Amino acid sequence: MDLTGQISQLEADLLELGSLLEKAERKRVQEVLKQEQKKVEKELVIKQNQKEQQARREADPSAASKAAYTVKITNYAWDQSEKFVKIYLTLKDVHKIPSENVEVNFTEGSYSVLVKELDGKNHQVKVLNLLYPIDEKESYKKIKTDMILLMCKKQTTKKWECLTKVEKQSKDKDKPNVDGNADPNDGLMSMLKKMYSDGDDEMKRTINKAWSESQEKKMRGEPGGDMMDMMNLQNA
Repeated sequence: MDLTGQISQLEADLLELGSLLEKAERKRVQEVLKQEQKKVEKELVIKQNQKEQQARREADPSAASKAAYTVKITNYAWDQSEKFVKIYLTLKDVHKIPSENVEVNFTEGSYSVLVKELDGKNHQVKVLNLLYPIDEKESYKKIKTDMILLMCKKQTTKKWECLTKVEKQSKDKDKPNVDGNADPNDGLMSMLKKMYSDGDDEMKRTINKAWSESQEKKMRGEPGGDMMDMMNLQNA
């Protein structure tokens, strides 16, 4: 059934629901009819918007492509289950355009989304180098209210720490380098250098003072050396 036929059916449904609502006497029955009436009204608005867009495209097929420009989709979140990585792309009114305007492509290591002719613009996002491989044939999209949900099927049930390999490399780079055979002083000194580099003036004065005192103790041969003083500073 084309959009015109769908709209006619929805309008007829609304008329009949209105007639039933007038006759209904019991409150519970009235509430059920009102809820169904709201659902049909919402669906009718969506179909009418789709028909208007279709009419504009048929009137001038080149007008949309001339007017539209492409912007990047930046508002997103992700989650995961045992079998899927779920990408939530927030896009106002995306549920009101024809579903064929939302093009989604999956590969083993990426996904891309192109939303055409929404609010006078095209909307696009492409993510490469996913952390682990996905099954592109079993991955799919869902269109929800103001949102596109991408269901990326995992090839294994392994838990993802982040979404992409680049994010993983960045996190690993920020982790301290732990070497069981390394001198503990080396790790402590690296930490203190970072504290000094990132700290404010007060932190720098405190580190300089502790370092000077520890060196004086070391030169006097006193127990407690720089390691103890630095540890005391760390725990302060």
